[in-house]
Amino acid sequence: MDEPPTSRMLSWARNSTIYRLERRMMTEKQLFDAIAKKAKQKFEDISEAQIKALADFAVKFAYELKVLDDVTFAEISTRSAVRSGKSKKAIAFKLASKGIDGETVVAAVGEVDDLHSAVIFARKRGFGPFRRGDLDDKRKAKELSAFARSGFSFAIGERVFDMEREDAEELLQSASTF
Repeated sequence: MDEPPTSRMLSWARNSTIYRLERRMMTEKQLFDAIAKKAKQKFEDISEAQIKALADFAVKFAYELKVLDDVTFAEISTRSAVRSGKSKKAIAFKLASKGIDGETVVAAVGEVDDLHSAVIFARKRGFGPFRRGDLDDKRKAKELSAFARSGFSFAIGERVFDMEREDAEELLQSASTF
């Protein structure tokens, strides 16, 4: 049987957890992975069981300090992504890739309005109602493909593409800030 982590290792894990979470918000999976990776580098002859124990300890410690909360992380990340014009699908994928569980992802993106996000996306990229140049078939294909690559449905992309600028700006003004 492997030895448990030493007190030096546990002390390092505690300090490393505080250091990381003071600088940025993380998910449980991100913290676990970061501590495990750094422990491998920091300690010679550390066993896999000790690495896992240190990472588990770090996660438990962060929960005790109440600085690790995947639900809050998902809500904050979703609000930020909506403000930058990300689709519901893109937001859900990003949250899932950061280790947020499915139920939390669904709850976080539940209120996202893809039309509002698509208008923000169009404004940032100068597409649809915010287009400055002339429209030709090549440009239309480029704009609609950009909507699709960003996770917006064809119907949403086409709707924003065909909007008048006044309607788009009105939609942005009237939409509640998420």
